[in-house]
Amino acid sequence: MSDPIIVFTAWPYANGDLHLGHIAGCYLPADIFTRYHRLRGNDVVMVSGSDSHGTPIMLKAQELGRSPREVFEFYHERFLEDFVQLGITYDLFTHTDTANHARIAQDIFKRLYERGYIVKDVMVQLYCDTDAMPLPDRFVEGTCPHCGFENARGDQCDQCGHTLDATELIDPRCKLCGNTPRPIESEHFFLDLPAFEDKLKAYVEAQTHWRPNVRNFALNFLREGLQRRPVSRDIAWGIPLPIEGYEDKVMYVWFEAVIGYLSGAVQLAHLQGEPDAWKRYWYTPEARSYYFIGKDNIPFHAIIWPAELMGYDEQLRLPYDIPANEFLNLEGRQFSTSRNWAIWLRDMLSRYDPDPIRYYLTAIAPETRDSDFRWEGFVERNNNELVAAWGNLVNRVVSFASKRWKGVIPTPGDLDARDTALLETIRAGFDEVGEAYERVQLRDALRLTMALAREVNKYLDDKAPWFQIKEDKQAAATTIYVALQAIDWLKVLFAPVLPFSSEKVHAALGYAEPLFGEPVIETVQEGERAYKVLRYRSASGRVHWQPTELEAGRPLQRLDVLFKKLDESIVQEELSRLG
Repeated sequence: MSDPIIVFTAWPYANGDLHLGHIAGCYLPADIFTRYHRLRGNDVVMVSGSDSHGTPIMLKAQELGRSPREVFEFYHERFLEDFVQLGITYDLFTHTDTANHARIAQDIFKRLYERGYIVKDVMVQLYCDTDAMPLPDRFVEGTCPHCGFENARGDQCDQCGHTLDATELIDPRCKLCGNTPRPIESEHFFLDLPAFEDKLKAYVEAQTHWRPNVRNFALNFLREGLQRRPVSRDIAWGIPLPIEGYEDKVMYVWFEAVIGYLSGAVQLAHLQGEPDAWKRYWYTPEARSYYFIGKDNIPFHAIIWPAELMGYDEQLRLPYDIPANEFLNLEGRQFSTSRNWAIWLRDMLSRYDPDPIRYYLTAIAPETRDSDFRWEGFVERNNNELVAAWGNLVNRVVSFASKRWKGVIPTPGDLDARDTALLETIRAGFDEVGEAYERVQLRDALRLTMALAREVNKYLDDKAPWFQIKEDKQAAATTIYVALQAIDWLKVLFAPVLPFSSEKVHAALGYAEPLFGEPVIETVQEGERAYKVLRYRSASGRVHWQPTELEAGRPLQRLDVLFKKLDESIVQEELSRLG
């Protein structure tokens, strides 16, 4: 059993469906990392949820003629369904519109205010006379002052990536009516980030195990000098401020949503019937927390969230690692939901099995630089690697063993040097591949595992048991046993990335107990309100990440098809759907 490990992912805005950029950025890598630790029998949980508040949900609600709660609940439940189908196994995927989250967020806000880390000040914001309302950032569009893009949002420019304040936009316009808003002064609350500058600098400098892009980004952010950031807004949808006389204002979503990492852990502990269990991951000195995010979220997780934790309770564990990914592009261009230049997860799952999707996204994961999803690449990787190198290997060995040894694992004779060398090579993979998973180098882990699968193919080409059996059935039995043993071990090394097909291999080799548990959608009752969450129904907790000996004579079971070969014609079919 390891030291406590808690895995977090960015909280997606529940204002639209998930696309593959989101999945490759943080949700799939976090699941792979968590599944690896489950296979090791480690003390690990994965927690996140939907971001229910903020202007993106308000704008979507206005567009659809629905309430913000109706909108977020609709998309939140679609997230749950899509995660189940893709095999994303959260111990808890909740949302931020819960009484538990509001209580903890208000407690953190109030304590930071009482300790002088949140202060009042006057800020300039834009006001629309036509709609008679102050305009939050995403209710304003205009020209980016950095790159000249004419449809920049009031919080960020989608073209150059700069974060913005709505008052910086050139020729700003109200997103609701299109008219020009005017600046007004309004009293708001600000997080005094400069008060944490020295502590944050020491913290970030000490994180030598972080990815260079994450650490360098955070250090550069600190070198530019920290500024106070507003933590309140003049809108109706959000968590009210816990300050007397200011209940008509709500918390800025960037400040409030990250608190979900703590509130989600608390909620999970209560759902498990152990209300204090969350403290194991937040107060134990050896506990490690991993935050899987996209690179645009680095400042919030490397600077702002640690500052909130420092100001609230210095005993709480700060982020141990922030394995932020770069961006996934699509056919050489950035994902653009407004232009439909995207592959929606739900749509892709309607046509393709989950494991090939998981495999390709991991093989091209943007871990250190932006990468590119290409339909041609998806078909090639599926056909030449999953089908040809791994799926066919398993199928021909299991089928041959079932046919020639009456459906049981054959009993081997003495192993020769070639047999022993292969098994030693695969056995060493538990350490080598495991180290890559530990370092969150998931591309390397998958590459190393597929290379081992090719070693088994070479072994079978050399031994040729289908010819060997004609002259010496015992020698063929030894070869097939060695190949089955290698497959048994490889299925574990592949399992974090390919859980569905690995379970099929596991069952075909005669194991009754599954490798993993399963994700389940549950209903939570909170007072008079009920809402849905995703939970992980765990298996026995057995340690699988070790090279155990395959039992000769055990009955083999029917092997379902692992992977389907894709016709090259789908490339043009899928390209025609874009845009």
